[in-house]
Amino acid sequence: MAAPGTSSSSASASASASVEHAQALIRCPSVTPVEGGAIAYIAQWAEALGGCAERIDRNGVPNLFVKFGPRGASNGRHFAFAGHTDVVPPGDESAWSHPPFAAKIVDGQLYGRGAVDMKSGVACFMGAVETMLGTLAEGDAISLIITGDEEGPATDGTRAVLDWMQDVGERPDVCIVGEPTNPEALGDAIKIGRRGSITAYFESNGTQGHVAYPHLADNPVHPLLAVLGSLTAEPLDAGTEHFQASSAQVVSFDVGNPADNLIPAKATATVNIRFNDSHSSDSLQRWIDAAVAPHRQHVSVRYRVSGESFIYPPEAFGALIADVVEDHTGRRPEYSTAGGTSDARFIKDICPVAEFGLVGQTMHKVDERVAVKDIDDLTAIYASLLQRYFAG
Repeated sequence: MAAPGTSSSSASASASASVEHAQALIRCPSVTPVEGGAIAYIAQWAEALGGCAERIDRNGVPNLFVKFGPRGASNGRHFAFAGHTDVVPPGDESAWSHPPFAAKIVDGQLYGRGAVDMKSGVACFMGAVETMLGTLAEGDAISLIITGDEEGPATDGTRAVLDWMQDVGERPDVCIVGEPTNPEALGDAIKIGRRGSITAYFESNGTQGHVAYPHLADNPVHPLLAVLGSLTAEPLDAGTEHFQASSAQVVSFDVGNPADNLIPAKATATVNIRFNDSHSSDSLQRWIDAAVAPHRQHVSVRYRVSGESFIYPPEAFGALIADVVEDHTGRRPEYSTAGGTSDARFIKDICPVAEFGLVGQTMHKVDERVAVKDIDDLTAIYASLLQRYFAG
């Protein structure tokens, strides 16, 4: 019998456990930061299999820590999976071929918001764990770090779980984040690090006046343009061994001026920098402050740091993942640090972390979808990774 909500003509005779978990999670309308039932579903699953499930909510954000094995520190090995159940809004639902929270399987593709990013990845964690139940040696453990706040501000999501873990003595030895890392096909890439991200918010103040009488006004746009020109005149760097070049991008410039004969009183701009391991947020703030200094009479700046650049040498955890992926796909994945930020930027502070998940072509799009075969293949990869890791 086809899994609930699937098309019997296009679904396999018996959907795998991971596919059924993915469908159940997609049917939970967990648009960030709403829980939508997704975290409750995982908690119920874990407890039914004899694991512990600790709900960790902070400032209204839902999170979950699941563990199979002894609580707290032990002499065994501890492997962690990390992911999120929150999703971005579906947008215009009428534009979807199938309702975004119906989890329909059509022609071998599972449709739904979160099918790629990243409820199916979480479902693959669950399927892989099920293959290991009853085989863990005494002292060994598998955990799941699940947040409902990855697509949002991310201040009370994975950070909250890690804070709780530190308080109770939970510390994994390695962690894999199941974000969609593959550009074209399963086996393309493993993320072994991420660029950092810093955003600078500029405000330039002057004196409003008539453009025909500039001597009676003080235009705030001109000094702000000078600052931005200084920041974007030359490349920050040419890239490093594992990172592409850093990039400073002006993402907004506003004066809120509807008139063409009025010098505005204020101008604002925002610059985001995605930076490699040649820089830190501190060094970039000093660089920006130096550009602002000649114009400090008009221009001020404040900062928000989303994460620092980091990398784990691929010879460590990444190589084990690459070996397993190559065995299953026939392709040796490249080691990558491309893309945006992820919650790996928080996990890096407690253990080696790498990212490997599904193909990301349709994430956040209308008709987000994943091949059912990819869900089964990723589950098999995760299961083999667990087996090799615990076999030493």
